[in-house]
Amino acid sequence: MIDAALLPLQRRLLDPLSRALAARGVAADHLTLAGFGIGVLAVPALAFGQVALALVAILVNRLFDGLDGAVARQGRPTDRGAFLDIALDFAFYALVPLGFALADPGSNALAASVLIAAFVGTGSSFLAFAVIAAQRGMQPDAYPGKGIYYLGGLTEGAETIGLFVAMCLFPQYFAPLAYAFAAACCATTVARWVDGWHRFGPHSPK
Repeated sequence: MIDAALLPLQRRLLDPLSRALAARGVAADHLTLAGFGIGVLAVPALAFGQVALALVAILVNRLFDGLDGAVARQGRPTDRGAFLDIALDFAFYALVPLGFALADPGSNALAASVLIAAFVGTGSSFLAFAVIAAQRGMQPDAYPGKGIYYLGGLTEGAETIGLFVAMCLFPQYFAPLAYAFAAACCATTVARWVDGWHRFGPHSPK
């Protein structure tokens, strides 16, 4: 919901560091992979009750997620980079609830399952829309420079990270937070289905 508004600020903040990294030959794809590897560490950290360490891993993952695109834009962004970025993002989003489920299966497993199922809805609708949009040559005006078509919604990246931070700060409220966000994800998914139904209909402009 707020990703497009935050994007210019994010790029201004990351531009000096991304220039320095690019000048030293750091590849954007390597940042993507390193960030994912760090993010995965949140799962065992959560499973063993090290919530502060998990929060650090989540925040570093998000920093790298912003840096990889910023570094790529210092040169020429690639299709492989766009693929890695979105594929690993969606995997990371599903792994964090898994960590909470492992930490307390009795209290968290069902809520984590519901949240992950909701993530499948938002992720699949996002990617399905992007595939058809690419075939039609559509460009997202709100997200310039992205490697694929970005379709907004009630629950986007910023809201998801805000959720994870809240869960780490208040792990005792994981279940209600998960259920509430899953409901918002469902609203996003249905809105995207409706949008796709109208914009990709037989009488819509190609």
